[in-house]
Amino acid sequence: MENVSFSLGRALWAFLLAMLGSATGQPLGGESVCAARPLARYSITFTGKWSQTAFPKQYPLFRPPAQWSSLLGAAHSSDYSMWRKNEYVSNGLRDFAERGEAWALMKEIEAAGEKLQSVHAVFSAPAVPSGTGQTSAELEVHPRHSLVSFVVRIVPSPDWFVGIDSLDLCEGGRWKEQVVLDLYPHDAGTDSGFTFSSPNFATIPQDTVTEITSSSPSHPANSFYYPRLKSLPPIAKVTFVRLRQSPRAFAPPSLDLASRGNEIVDSLSVPETPLDCEVSLWSSWGLCGGPCGKLGAKSRTRYVRVQPANNGTPCPELEEEAECAPDNCV
Repeated sequence: MENVSFSLGRALWAFLLAMLGSATGQPLGGESVCAARPLARYSITFTGKWSQTAFPKQYPLFRPPAQWSSLLGAAHSSDYSMWRKNEYVSNGLRDFAERGEAWALMKEIEAAGEKLQSVHAVFSAPAVPSGTGQTSAELEVHPRHSLVSFVVRIVPSPDWFVGIDSLDLCEGGRWKEQVVLDLYPHDAGTDSGFTFSSPNFATIPQDTVTEITSSSPSHPANSFYYPRLKSLPPIAKVTFVRLRQSPRAFAPPSLDLASRGNEIVDSLSVPETPLDCEVSLWSSWGLCGGPCGKLGAKSRTRYVRVQPANNGTPCPELEEEAECAPDNCV
């Protein structure tokens, strides 16, 4: 059973929040600063859409069942990057993507807040113990730190995650009122497993972050390989909504992950993804049997590797016979 909880003490979270919350200086690099009002508060709602209907292939039902790790994010300037497509992940994000361990990633965020003054605040939301469900948190953004990034690990998986890289909540000198984005699985490039339950197999040399699609990786064993689909359905969704309360009353959200609630959602409207039957190769022909002087019969078999689902192509015949001259007639 994979451990998807974070063994981080309240003291560490409080310390990091205090350090990061004070990092409000001018970010390095000289990029333009958002001209919106000084502070804005947002709610972030993460919705898992990883259902057996939408993703029937190898859907994890136990040890452990499909679920989501805690969400970990930061409000920052362009000097900081939590993760980026086609780039290598940090050691901290590797630990998070592979094992759900957040300590190293939090230390990296802390360092960015102290040294670069590029991280304004961190935020987190509790884990979702099901493939479909919701979890939420609140966050604060600043004109010099108007970008938001976060990650959520797909559990179980080799090193797969979903998230957002540097979403700017400021546009045209104003804070956006609402942002809704579909999320798709990404590979951190540190483990070469093809399936949700693959054993650890380090990618050497390390690869860059790539989006997992219905055709890439193209190996038939890949848990997200659906050659009939042009694209995967979204596996999750995130919604940002600006809150109207006075920023002066803002209190950083508690990062005591075990004490906050989440919600399992059973009634999400999800697409039905057809899953075709997959069968093995034929076995060798058996011995030819029959009476002397007449034609006999031999047979071969194959077995079902993947059962069809959601009106996918049904399984073909699993046994085949052919005439033959008896080897040992009776």
